[in-house]
Amino acid sequence: MKLLEGKTAIITGASRGIGRGVALVFAQYGANVAFTYSSSVDAANELEKELNSQGIKAKGFQSNAANFDESQQLAADVLDQFGSIDILINNAGITKDNLLMRMGEEDFDKVIEINLKSVFNMTKAVQKTMLKQRKGSIINMSSVVGVKGNAGQTNYAASKAGIIGFSKSVALELGSRNIRSNVIAPGFIETEMTAKLDDKKVAEWRSAIPLKRGGSPEDIANACVFLASDLSAYVTGQTLNVDGGMLT
Repeated sequence: MKLLEGKTAIITGASRGIGRGVALVFAQYGANVAFTYSSSVDAANELEKELNSQGIKAKGFQSNAANFDESQQLAADVLDQFGSIDILINNAGITKDNLLMRMGEEDFDKVIEINLKSVFNMTKAVQKTMLKQRKGSIINMSSVVGVKGNAGQTNYAASKAGIIGFSKSVALELGSRNIRSNVIAPGFIETEMTAKLDDKKVAEWRSAIPLKRGGSPEDIANACVFLASDLSAYVTGQTLNVDGGMLT
C-alpha cells in the first residue's frame, strides 16, 4: 500500500517551487491533493492535470491563505469535494528583503500577513474537521532563517520563527485528539526563484553547505511524506531542519 493512500492533503502555495514538488511527490505516494495558488492560473492548471494523470484526485483552488474568510471557504470546499482533510501543509510564503533601516512598515506587515497569519487562518480552518476525525497532520514550512536569523530579513525571520512557536503550541493543544503539528525548516533549496540568482553567489552558498549542494523541492517533499504519514505517528511539536547540514 502507498504511504499516503486514501489521505487528502491541502497544500498552500503549490503552483511552483517547493509547494509544487510536495504536491507531485504526495501524488506518487497515493494522496489526493487540494492545492492553492494566488495568481499563476496556467501553472496551476498544468499541475492539476499532471497530478490527476497519476490516478489520484487533485484540484487547484485560487485562494489567498492570508485571508481568514477565504481560508474558511477553502476548507469547506475541500471537505465537500474530497470528503476528508487529513494533512495540511502551510507552504505559502513571500520575501521582501531589506535592511531594517530601509524596510518600510508595509514590507514588514505584508510578510507577516502572508507567511504567518496564513498559518493561523488555515490551521483554524481545518481544525474542526480534524477534531471530528480525531486525526490529522499539520506541517508548517518555516526556514533555517527562522531558526538562526539572517541580516536583511528581519520580517521573513520573524514570520518563520513565529511559525515554530505557533506549531509547538498547536501540538500541545491538539495532541490529545491525535492531531500532530510539526515544522520543516528548509535550507537553500534550488527552485525557479534561485535560478535567477548570480552563479558565483550560488556556488559560494553551495560550498558553505556540508553536503556541498543546494536542496531540491523533492528533498523537502520527502520529509513532508514522513511527517504526513503514519511513519511519524509519535512525532509532534518538532522542527526538522532539511538543510544539508547548514545549521550543524
